[in-house]
Amino acid sequence: MNAALVDPSTSHPLRTTLVCVGLAVLLVLLALVSMALGAVPLSLNRVLAGLFGGPDAFIIGQYRLPRVIVAILSGAALALGGLFLQVALRNPIASPDVVGITKGAGLGAMLALIFAPPAWIIWSVPVGVIIGAGAVAALLLAIGRGLGGGVTTLALVGVSLGALAQAMMQFFMVRYPRGIDQSMVWLAGSVYGSTISDVLSLSVWLLACLPAVILLAMVLDISAFGDDTLKSLGISPNLLRASLVLTAVVLTAGAVASVGSIGFLGLLAPHIARLMVGPHARHLVPATALAGALALLLADLIGRLVALPNEIPAGIVASVIGGPYLFFLLLWEARRRG
Repeated sequence: MNAALVDPSTSHPLRTTLVCVGLAVLLVLLALVSMALGAVPLSLNRVLAGLFGGPDAFIIGQYRLPRVIVAILSGAALALGGLFLQVALRNPIASPDVVGITKGAGLGAMLALIFAPPAWIIWSVPVGVIIGAGAVAALLLAIGRGLGGGVTTLALVGVSLGALAQAMMQFFMVRYPRGIDQSMVWLAGSVYGSTISDVLSLSVWLLACLPAVILLAMVLDISAFGDDTLKSLGISPNLLRASLVLTAVVLTAGAVASVGSIGFLGLLAPHIARLMVGPHARHLVPATALAGALALLLADLIGRLVALPNEIPAGIVASVIGGPYLFFLLLWEARRRG
């Protein structure tokens, strides 16, 4: 069993409750601060009044609240996608962007932006994201299974597919330079311009994913056992890993369709949650979702503050933080294994 994923001594129900309540309170406070900032700064009192039909209800309801909600939902989805991939691959550095799913989604979005008529952009980009992410996941499972279906094999195949998708994006950037301006902004990852329709579509998508998330959370602890142990319990290791990967793909596709390519969030949030509440699924899943929501909302807020009056996309802020953290994880894993 992977010691990085399972350490029973670090889990406690009371601690988990306090951590989740603390994260939720921080999330609400950060959301209020985020809604107070903008071209027209508002006091927290005006924000609260605007939420309940006050004078600033239009600004809050049409522009700032949708941005906050999309950031929260997308951050939670990316974080849970990263958690499921880490468990499926039994690799602490696995995440949707590391194994190529995010890059596949980005490639699908870029092709939609380049080749689809402008009038179709509203639905062609989400469809491209889903097809791109699904294609990478299908290739990941098919090639990995053909090579034995091992954990290490799946991880290496995912990295290779991500590199291939990245190379194809660079090819299309060179081949169609006039059609990539919008795709470059989108690929940077940002919640700017989120609308109520984005909130509704993402909410429906994630609600559809909720049953799968709950079912997988119930077997998440068991999945940390070795393949022989899982078979002795009557569980197919390959089917379980495929379910985790596919659910991660669906969660990631919904988030990427809404906010673009946000890197490293699926890597950071599960580790932060694991440090706070331990590895048990009933503690880890809610804490990971809250940590991911808080991380993306914070990245968006930082991006809005550091370059006033301009904005830095949240995806760039997340990469600046996540890149060094990934390097730290690689060093930690190398030292742990001797």
